[in-house]
Amino acid sequence: MNAALFAYSRQGCKTARRVMECLEETDALEAYTMERFEEAGFSPLRKPGREFYGSIFNRVHAMIFISSVGLAVREIAPHLKSKATDPAVLVLDELGRFVIPVLSGHIGGANVLAEKLAQKLGATPVITTATDINGRFSVDAWAAKNGYCLSGLSEAKAVSAAILEENVPLKSDFPVIAPLPSGLVMGETGTVGIYVGFRKQKPFEKTLTAIPRILHLGLGCRKGTPAEAVRRAVETVLEENRIEARAICSAASVDLKAQEPGLLEYCREAGLPVHFYSAKELNALRGDFTPSEFVKSVTGVDNVCERAARMEGTQLVVKKTACCGVTVALAAEYWEVRFG
Repeated sequence: MNAALFAYSRQGCKTARRVMECLEETDALEAYTMERFEEAGFSPLRKPGREFYGSIFNRVHAMIFISSVGLAVREIAPHLKSKATDPAVLVLDELGRFVIPVLSGHIGGANVLAEKLAQKLGATPVITTATDINGRFSVDAWAAKNGYCLSGLSEAKAVSAAILEENVPLKSDFPVIAPLPSGLVMGETGTVGIYVGFRKQKPFEKTLTAIPRILHLGLGCRKGTPAEAVRRAVETVLEENRIEARAICSAASVDLKAQEPGLLEYCREAGLPVHFYSAKELNALRGDFTPSEFVKSVTGVDNVCERAARMEGTQLVVKKTACCGVTVALAAEYWEVRFG
């Protein structure tokens, strides 16, 4: 996590130093104060304006104001975009008695950070999100903590609203480790519900899909295959198998393709880390693979895409599929749904 800290008085700077001690494990921490209060460890706030706060808002995970709530709200308001992308914003009074998450309490982690700081400072966390104060399950906080992608914010809002009134059904393609949190019950029908999986399914009238990023993409291609062909092949396979693209977390191939421009460009544009394995490593993998003597004569391994996918996933969910001069396979990691 990287964070930015703002103090606007001498007492605020003292409290800011206490906060900095609590955040020693933060990857990067910037601290700012008014020029007349500037001291070691702080950068000066010289006529801070919309562009200054906007540049910080767009590049940090958390903004912490030692100020009034009103000051913080005025500075961040022009930069709000979406609860899915906005950073956590917290406010502390200058004596450090209260820690108030103002923005991105769940997805951005502001509530968790507020409770952590409050515990270390001996302060009171002021949590106002409805599911938290009513002791009910918070789907967006759970998703953020466990690495799920949510299918949509409107569906997440519908689930959160329903949970305050009734138990919401949960359907999962994976083992669910009991107990379930308050607000959830196992079920496959209902008006509003949560589906955990990487398939495109809508078991409920309004379905929120929690997508675990556990799929590994295995790729093979002819020399000189353009990125657009790789993209079309992957999209075709995903559509035919009704699989969410957001479930893919990495790509892999044989090391002969490590300098293949089209494959590398596709992975870069898709935001996927790509790993390359030698023919020896791929051949050592045990399992039921679709063999090709031609592929073996070129690469030294009888199947590139399936073996490459299985190097990182435990089970093939899509076997070798050829399209646009590209071969595609998908393997999934073992997954359990937990709420602890």
